[in-house]
This record gives sequence, structure tokens and C-alpha cells, in this order.
Amino acid sequence: MKEALYYLPLKEKNKVQCFLCPHQCIIDDGKTGICRTRKNVEGKLFALVYDQFTSVNLDPIEKKPLYHFYPGREILSLGTLGCNFKCKGCQNYGISQATVGEVPTKTVTSDDAVRLAKEYDSIGIAYTYNEPLINFEYLLETAHEAHKYNLKNVLVTNGYINEEPLVNLLPYIDAANVDVKSFRNDFYKEYCKARLGDVLRTVEIMVRQKKHVEVTNLVIPTLNDSDSEVEDLTDWLYSLSDEIPLHFSRYYPCYKMTIKATPLATLERVRKIAQRKLKYVYLGNVWEKPESNTYCPGCKEVLIERRGYHTKVVGLTGENCSNCGEKINIRV
Repeated sequence: MKEALYYLPLKEKNKVQCFLCPHQCIIDDGKTGICRTRKNVEGKLFALVYDQFTSVNLDPIEKKPLYHFYPGREILSLGTLGCNFKCKGCQNYGISQATVGEVPTKTVTSDDAVRLAKEYDSIGIAYTYNEPLINFEYLLETAHEAHKYNLKNVLVTNGYINEEPLVNLLPYIDAANVDVKSFRNDFYKEYCKARLGDVLRTVEIMVRQKKHVEVTNLVIPTLNDSDSEVEDLTDWLYSLSDEIPLHFSRYYPCYKMTIKATPLATLERVRKIAQRKLKYVYLGNVWEKPESNTYCPGCKEVLIERRGYHTKVVGLTGENCSNCGEKINIRV
């Protein structure tokens, strides 16, 4: 447990207000905020999951998913518990919706994380599985330490963070996959208990600061799969850069959501819409589909073949297409 950053004590009965994320929770003494991981203890706010983790794995970078960031490499992946969203269809609800003490954890200090990443020849550390930004204090310290050893730091995030902490963290972040769950604020209000605009701001700041950004959209039938919504999401990404990889991920019933799984035809339809303006559009949670490959936007040759998480670079010379020489938005 560590004293939190980004909070202020209030005059009323030991209350505090957290300013880490847009919820800006006012927290009574002895209580936690919406994320359930930041607790008011006698007028001070503490991060309960600092250096406590439910999952420590070595994953393919494609699992994040990041398809244009060191393809084929592995990355040390850390996850704790809690989240500042309440998604009804959360696929990691066992940890994201858990409270401290419900799930076993292990201590992984910043030094431990760096040591493990080096020992296993990882490209760096991914903060993932649950929402990493609620463990901000650990994230900031560990990312700073990792950079001393030329390790990369990767966020897999819902993007729900206030601007000041985000800007202070980004110098130590190399890449992020941000989950844009819908392009409708009504969806965010009903299904996530959050706001769309704050998520979009996070992506925009990351792009302006020239971080490697990829975006995931979990396609849920009847809720966020209309042509008009996909067009709006595509137009927004295009306004930032037509080279941002977009992953349309297949939804399966989970947690409190019972809608049937996304038909493949729906995924293929939304992909075609996005491809009108974006160079790199992928389908996720589907196996051995050519829509998971990376193609040159110029000559259409295959650059990277993917079968599940098995990746083979076949058409790149450095960061250029081997066939036509086009520069590809990719880190290798």
C-alpha cells in the first residue's frame, strides 16, 4: 500500500477527492473510489494494489493486441485487479471487478519487474489484463526504471485518465492499445458508467506526443455495430492519422451480457467500412483469418503473416515494404 498521487483532502470529515481519472471520486474515510483500489485512510488516499499482481506472464506482443510494435516478440505482462469502468460484458471480470482480498496476489516490485523482463529477453513490460492506469504510482515508477535499461513500456488501457497525470506519465510510455468501446456517449454511460469524450482525449494526446498507438473496438451486435457508428469512429481516427492500426475484436457473451457472439459477417462488414479510410484494419478474437495479416497499403503484398499468436515477418525490410519500398507505420 502506498500513498496515492493526484488527490486532495477535503474539509468535511476526513473526506478526500481523487483526481486521477475523470470520475474524480469524493471518498469517505474508510471507503474506496469506483475503482475499488484507492482507499481513504484517515484523510489520506492510498493505492491498495501498488506492487500487488494477480497475473505475471510472458506474452506475444500480438496478444495486447499490438500488431505494429515489434511483431513476433514477447513482452512481460503484469496485471493486478480493479477497474474504473463497470462494463457489463467485461471479459476479464474475475480480476477487473474484484476487490482487494478476493483474488490472490503476489508482490512484484519495480526492480522485480525490470529484472524479469531482462531475464526473459522481453522487449519490455506491458501493463495489462485489468485497467493499469488505476495503479498509477507503480506504473510511473516502474516505467521510469524500465527506461533506464532500454526496456519498452506498453499500456493496454481503457484510456480513462485525467490529462495532467497522463501527460506526466507519457514520457515513459512507448506504445499503447486503447480500447474505444463505442463511438456513442450513450453506450459509455449505460454499459461502462463513463464518458466517451475523455477516452478520445487520451488517444488524441498520445498521438500528438508521437506515441505508438493502436485502437481496439469490441464489436457487439446491435449495440455498437451500425454502419454510421463505424463510419464515425473511422472518420475520427482518420482525422488523427490514417496509419493508426484499428482492431475490430469479436465479442462473446460474458459476465452480465448475454447477447449472442458477433457474426463473422458483421466483422467483415465493419472492416470494409474502416478500410475506406484507414490503412491497417484487423479482426481480433478470430483465428487463422487473412484479416489478421498485415498488408502493404501500396502494393498489397503480405508483410506479416499471423495465425493466432504465431507471427512471421515475410515482406519487410526494416520498416519498409520489401516489394515496393513503401514506408510502413511499424516498429521492428
